[in-house]
Amino acid sequence: MNKLEEARLLIDEADSLIREGFVKRMQASKLVALYKKENNLPIYDKKREEIVIANNLAKLNDSNLEKHYEKLLKALIDISKEYQKEVIDE
Repeated sequence: MNKLEEARLLIDEADSLIREGFVKRMQASKLVALYKKENNLPIYDKKREEIVIANNLAKLNDSNLEKHYEKLLKALIDISKEYQKEVIDE
């Protein structure tokens, strides 16, 4: 196996973990949406989003990846809000 094939195997493994984490996050987002619906709360919570991003960036051990990881977190948050809206609108 050459270095490219080894790197691609690592990517496949990482993608599997990301997929599992994504499903878990969306399940939790659904619970959040149901709570917000029951309690008439807005989907958007700027302070919570800032905390999530700051806490996760603080746990990142590679400063070279910070801007990319922050971009990923913001995308996940946006996707979660879209999903919450779908759940609330059902």
